[in-house]
Amino acid sequence: MTTAIPANAPAAASPASGNLRPRITSIDALRGLIMFTMIFVNDLAGAPRELVPDWMVHFSDRHPEGVSGMTFVDLVFPGFLFIVGMSIPFALGSRLAKGEAVGKTMVHILIRTLSLLLLGILMVNESPNTKVMGWSATWWTGLMYFSAMLAFCEISPPARPADGSKKSRLCQWASRLLRGLGLATLVWLAFAFRGKHGQRIITLQPFAIHHDWYGILGLIGWAYLVGSLVYLLFRGHRTALLGGVALLFCFYPADKNGVFDHVWLSHFVDFGGTLGSQAAITVAGVLLASSLLDTTLTVAGRVRFTGWFIVGCAAAAVLVQGPYGISKNDATPAWCLWSCAITATLWLIFYLLGDVRRITPLSKPFALAGQNVLLAYLISEGMESFLNLLHLGDWYDHLAESSLAAACARSAGCGAVILALTAGLNRLGFRLKL
Repeated sequence: MTTAIPANAPAAASPASGNLRPRITSIDALRGLIMFTMIFVNDLAGAPRELVPDWMVHFSDRHPEGVSGMTFVDLVFPGFLFIVGMSIPFALGSRLAKGEAVGKTMVHILIRTLSLLLLGILMVNESPNTKVMGWSATWWTGLMYFSAMLAFCEISPPARPADGSKKSRLCQWASRLLRGLGLATLVWLAFAFRGKHGQRIITLQPFAIHHDWYGILGLIGWAYLVGSLVYLLFRGHRTALLGGVALLFCFYPADKNGVFDHVWLSHFVDFGGTLGSQAAITVAGVLLASSLLDTTLTVAGRVRFTGWFIVGCAAAAVLVQGPYGISKNDATPAWCLWSCAITATLWLIFYLLGDVRRITPLSKPFALAGQNVLLAYLISEGMESFLNLLHLGDWYDHLAESSLAAACARSAGCGAVILALTAGLNRLGFRLKL
């Protein structure tokens, strides 16, 4: 159940109080809006190129390399990074408030990061070669997405009984069984994979994991790791968090000037973009969420803080645009800062509507959709394989071929159906939990 924040009350209790509210409407609603937009634009990308205008695709898809700019499509990924940051103080703060040791929290953070990296690497290798592998690539991809859902599922009774009841224990055992089955299948699929030239995802002699990049989930995993470590260091100290954001943005020009060239970790991850600019977006989300956890702030104070945050990010974006331009692919500081400013503006709107004014017809649908977006994401990414396995792929493609309006209707319908399906599965007790 989503908890609204009264207009004359703090957004949530301090982590130190041990009384954090389970959900914040504005955070869930923003997450749901970003998820819907992601499904919409990804599905629209499958429509005929001549039907879709330039402003409805990634800027880099229609412009030569080196040209600076962004479209609303380029806001989806940083929107996820930002909302991951906003969730960190509530998730980790709740653990610490219950007395969990910092070491145990660190283990949780590392497991979650590795899980996201695993899923990201599998997803970027989602094009196996049927001839080389010896069996259907469509089956491999479909099994991969289905197994990923099982590997991180959590089954609970729709109406949760008292702890220790027979029904609850049965659900716990079912969750463990499905998770074990899903994880084992993912490992088997990773070893069974063969690419166009016979390359594997995993080789044992010598041990290596092949990937061209970490995928969207993998990049989110790295940003989550950095954001979590920064939060553990500074908790709700906003000045220190702001300094962390500034420092991470400095990674980008430092990397361009070779500062990290001889750092061992730079062989595995990009310091300037992944650990720098993209992680800075996540820490910026942590910074903004800290205003929700500050019991001394009134609603007016929280709105004022967010307003200055938006103005500061926009001004900084203008100032740093010259040297590196605006580029999602390069994760330039200007792109990140504009993304922070726009995403924070959207959050502020949901905060005023859903948490302060409690206009639920406008915020609740998105809030419901935003409560388990990993499941929605995996369903949407695996949809093409699922449709092909059901021999419905050609039919679905034809729905978007007549006009832009038809393509938009198909994509909007796709987003609505997937989010409704996710909400329905959640009500039945099927969720994903990393």
